[in-house]
Amino acid sequence: MIVFLVFLFLIVYCYAGYPLAVWAVSQIFEKPVRKSPICPDIAIVVAAWNEQDVMEQKIRNLLSLDYPVQKMEIWIGSDGSTDRTEDIVRSFSDDRVKLLAGRDRRGKPAMLNDVMSRVQAEIVVFTDARQTFDPQTVRELVANFSDPSVGCASGELMFREKEGATAKGVNLYWNYEKFLRRCESRIHSILGATGAIYAIRRSLFSPVPDQVVLDDMFVPFQIIRRGYRSVFDETAKAYDDVAANSQEEHRRKARTLFGNYQIFGLFPDLFFPWRSPIAIQLFSHKFLRVVAPFLLIAIFVLNLFLLDSLLMRAVAVLQIVFYTMALTGGLARNRNCGILSGLSRLCYAPYVFCLLNFSAVIGFLRFVGSKQQVTWQKARDIDGREK
Repeated sequence: MIVFLVFLFLIVYCYAGYPLAVWAVSQIFEKPVRKSPICPDIAIVVAAWNEQDVMEQKIRNLLSLDYPVQKMEIWIGSDGSTDRTEDIVRSFSDDRVKLLAGRDRRGKPAMLNDVMSRVQAEIVVFTDARQTFDPQTVRELVANFSDPSVGCASGELMFREKEGATAKGVNLYWNYEKFLRRCESRIHSILGATGAIYAIRRSLFSPVPDQVVLDDMFVPFQIIRRGYRSVFDETAKAYDDVAANSQEEHRRKARTLFGNYQIFGLFPDLFFPWRSPIAIQLFSHKFLRVVAPFLLIAIFVLNLFLLDSLLMRAVAVLQIVFYTMALTGGLARNRNCGILSGLSRLCYAPYVFCLLNFSAVIGFLRFVGSKQQVTWQKARDIDGREK
């Protein structure tokens, strides 16, 4: 019974207790960023592989940003692209657009390191090929660096609305995550950054090991380790499409959670409160999140042996109802009419919750088996075309 209660407490604390606690602490001990307009030299870095479908739109979006022309350059690092990505980049005559073409595909970390060895700008903005920026996004992001304590600033990724249980569930989860980031940023730092939109001081960049999957955690954690803050700025917005289906979201999340285990091994010192300003957040937000599926399995199994009281029987029934809803949401997620459509809307939250926890288990198995590739395979739709 004691083990059951401890595991149950950890689950409740992870998903409800910690958010309430971090919100309360952020209201009392807020550390505002001393943000003000500045215009240092900046470099926008995009690591790309076979992005011919979006590359022209991406470069045009970046060139249209409201930032002094003479103070901005755009670096496209092509990681051995085999489509028209590099030709599209070369077609731009604007001197701000620079291409670094790799012969072989080595993965994003190697490509970022190569580009960063050539970048001289004071501030570097990292982004992916898919997302688009608001015109003021870079100005807002860079303004955070007027505060000397800030070494990294992450913008807000906005998902466009889509129909379907997976899309709605992911949107709900992402809003929950952004709430936690806002609170953690007010206290000291967020735990990583949004890879689609974050910036750092060039002087604080450390080369990313070739096999690291999450550069957007490794880079900010190195900066936090050096005594700087990594903050979240809601006024700097990028836009993307939410995962179109459960397979895409599962694959993306499994890769992310595999990367979390890597980060834990690379930054064990950040778990110690006497050495790290983010120790409690790291344990509560990231570590408990990746062990949560194992706790949930243990809670369910233990509950089956603890049915001697009305309360424990009620807990067992609630678990069965929840997982039945998750299964129903999964079966009905692609139905757009009749009762199945209504079930999909009712059950999408339990379904996506279980999908993300299942992805955490797969991420752990990949970590143990060292089976996660550093190179990223883009999602494909049902017709086989790359998204």
